[in-house]
Amino acid sequence: MNLIQTLEAEEIARLGKTIPEFAPGDTVIVSVNVVEGSRKRVQAYEGVVIAKRNRGINSAFTVRKISSGEGVERTFQTYSPLIAKVEVKRRGDVRRAKLYYLRQRSGKSARIKEKLPQRVNKTAVAATAA
Repeated sequence: MNLIQTLEAEEIARLGKTIPEFAPGDTVIVSVNVVEGSRKRVQAYEGVVIAKRNRGINSAFTVRKISSGEGVERTFQTYSPLIAKVEVKRRGDVRRAKLYYLRQRSGKSARIKEKLPQRVNKTAVAATAA
């Protein structure tokens, strides 16, 4: 690891943020700290992750949602102090890393199949336990 990567790793550890594992296609709820004048509040932004950019401290992800029939996208810095928490609501089963094609889709064609948990074969488990 070079010096810059070491410094970024130390900075990420110092921030102490626990961001759950998520991937493009997952539906997430991002809680964002919003400052309006002197008031602070937490705003929930729920949508589908269409892109993820892994660059250490500069990592970011883009979330797309439909608001009043109009598509809205917002890019969040993963380690930003404005993000209170990220919660994964649903896992999506997609074959692409960037889901920009969802911008041209609407309605049922924009749906993403849910990734179901792996089923465990009972005979294989019994054989390994014995």
